[in-house]
Amino acid sequence: MSNDRKSEGLKALGGNSVYKDDYAPEVLEAFENQHQDNDYWVRFNCPEFTTLCPITGQPDFAEIRISYIPDKRMVESKSLKLYLFSFRNHGGFHEDCVNVIMKDLIKLMDPKYIEVTGLFVPRGGISIYPYANYGRPGTKYEALAAQRLATHE
Repeated sequence: MSNDRKSEGLKALGGNSVYKDDYAPEVLEAFENQHQDNDYWVRFNCPEFTTLCPITGQPDFAEIRISYIPDKRMVESKSLKLYLFSFRNHGGFHEDCVNVIMKDLIKLMDPKYIEVTGLFVPRGGISIYPYANYGRPGTKYEALAAQRLATHE
C-alpha cells in the first residue's frame, strides 16, 4: 500500500481479511478522490453476493452492480468486498439489500451520483432485479437520477 493511502487511515487494504458474521457497515472505508476536477464513472461488479431470505432462511444469490460518480471520497474496494460479504448471514429482502447498500455508500462517500442494481438468481421461477439510484439534490446529478430512473429497464 502506498504511503498516501496509509496516511488516510485505511485498515482493510493490505491487512488480513476479517469476515464479519452479519451486516457490518462499519467495515466500509473511503479515501480521497485524486481527480475531483473530473466527472467520471466508477463501477463495481460483485457477482458472488449472497444474503438470506428473512422468512425462509434460504440463501439468495445475486450480482450486485454499483456505479457512481465520485466527489471528494471514494470507496476502498477491499472494504467494499468485506462489507458485501457481511450480508452472507443477514436476512434481507432483495429490494432492501439494494437500498441499504446504496444508502450506506452515500453515507460513506457523499457521491455526486450513485446507482445500485441487484441481479438476483431466480428462486421459485421468478427473477428480481431491484434498482435504486440517487443524485445529489439541487445539482445536475439530481436530474441525471430522475432521467436514469425514468428510462431504467
